[in-house]
Amino acid sequence: MDFKVITLFPELFVSPLSEGIMARAIKDKKIEVETFNMRQWAWNSYGAVDDRPFGGGAGMLIRVDVIAKALEELKVMKNRKSGKKTKIILTSAKGKKFNQARAERWSRMEKIVFICGRYEGFDQRIADNLVDEEISIGNYVLMGGELPALVMMEAVTRLLPGVLHNQESIRSESFSLDTSGEKRRRGAEAPQYTRPFEFEGMKVPEVFVSGNPSKIKEWNESRR
Repeated sequence: MDFKVITLFPELFVSPLSEGIMARAIKDKKIEVETFNMRQWAWNSYGAVDDRPFGGGAGMLIRVDVIAKALEELKVMKNRKSGKKTKIILTSAKGKKFNQARAERWSRMEKIVFICGRYEGFDQRIADNLVDEEISIGNYVLMGGELPALVMMEAVTRLLPGVLHNQESIRSESFSLDTSGEKRRRGAEAPQYTRPFEFEGMKVPEVFVSGNPSKIKEWNESRR
């Protein structure tokens, strides 16, 4: 999987991608992540990528010509025309909500391009004409789109073959497709416990030490 990120703050990606499973996925060449400073496609000599909105209003908007130039120079549109499975994502508080189903669909792509917003937002022509999806990670507003891009990148990466050592956990975890073949989605995982069996009067439910797998499964399903 090839991730490309267009952002005003590429340094925000350094630490999260240098630790844990994401770092290992990069080292093992399961994913490749490239970040690009949006200012290299600035519309003036001062490095500006935004401008005042027509009709007035608060804040500044990232210009459509800046993003169009970035996508052109990164050969994103050319890759799509050649048949490469490419998805262009605009991070936006007003976008459709990101969820596990979307992560599963994206995991079948070859390349995902994230365009991270700042300021008041984007010229609407970017969302209407240059991207595939405008996506939000929740009903709240952040300083920019870098954290949402990282969240979505991690959700997709962990679904790629060989990234997690235990692939079985993916099939049984929260919000995954049911294994019954009925394409139902699981809810959040049932409560889980480990040793000690009793701690300061708090006990593990007896069903877990009953030795009866069907009873344990029934208990888990009733609490999803």
